[in-house]
Amino acid sequence: MSKRSSNLPRRQLGRYLRELRQQCGLSIVQAAKLAERSSGSLQRLETGATERIQLRDIEELCRIYDAPDYLGPLKGLAQQANVKSWWHEYGDLIPAGFNVYVGLESAAERLTIYRPDMVSGLFQTPEYARSLDHTYFTYESPTEVERRVQLRMRRQSLILRKRKPATARLVIDEAALRRVVGGPKTMAAQLRHLAALPPNVAVQILPAAAGFPLGVAPGPFTILDFETDHDGEPVEPTVIYVESYAGDLYLEGTTSVELYRQAHTAIRAAALDVADSKNMLRRLAKEFAP
Repeated sequence: MSKRSSNLPRRQLGRYLRELRQQCGLSIVQAAKLAERSSGSLQRLETGATERIQLRDIEELCRIYDAPDYLGPLKGLAQQANVKSWWHEYGDLIPAGFNVYVGLESAAERLTIYRPDMVSGLFQTPEYARSLDHTYFTYESPTEVERRVQLRMRRQSLILRKRKPATARLVIDEAALRRVVGGPKTMAAQLRHLAALPPNVAVQILPAAAGFPLGVAPGPFTILDFETDHDGEPVEPTVIYVESYAGDLYLEGTTSVELYRQAHTAIRAAALDVADSKNMLRRLAKEFAP
């Protein structure tokens, strides 16, 4: 675990502020001068190292960066900044459209994922993603749904880029691969896509015959690990992301991280190995669309 004491909301707030400043072409010194703050205080805010966040500072920076749409979400993050394990509840302090997880995922170096229910967004084909979003976001126009799909496709550069792609280890239940999304052709293409992912992505299938390796159903979760500095220390603490219908839970405590690591290890041990999983994916794809 990192020695740094900053927590997730504080670090995420700093990341968004840094990105907004860079989009404006401002240096820390220039932005600090405009905000009438020291460059050191702004740097601490951007790195999540500040002990106390003043909401008026967030308001002023959003004004300087001409980012009024960010004001509400960033103030929500600031208000969450002293909570170690917290819920991102849709429609509460942080709007659903302001995707905290995507920002966190984009900074990760390694993702360890378990999905018992569906293919994770990071590995979905456009057709699979589009079918899910049309069903879930019934109130949105086709254009808005398509925008969501394209965002999901852009996220995949994290694991598909040629230079320093993130590593990912996915365990997915056999039942999720048999549950039809978008029709047989969509499913066949999705399964072939999973089988053809590059070597930095390891996909394993938990067969139905394996039962419940933990004795309970833990639900979907992702372990996000970040790069280390020159001393071998993580630049950010490991985060456990637990997704639910009502909201998203983020855990950072050492006990929680170890619990989920052990859970994934046990599930992985009961799953088919990578080679057998690829064979099963191709076989299932043929069953959907010969």
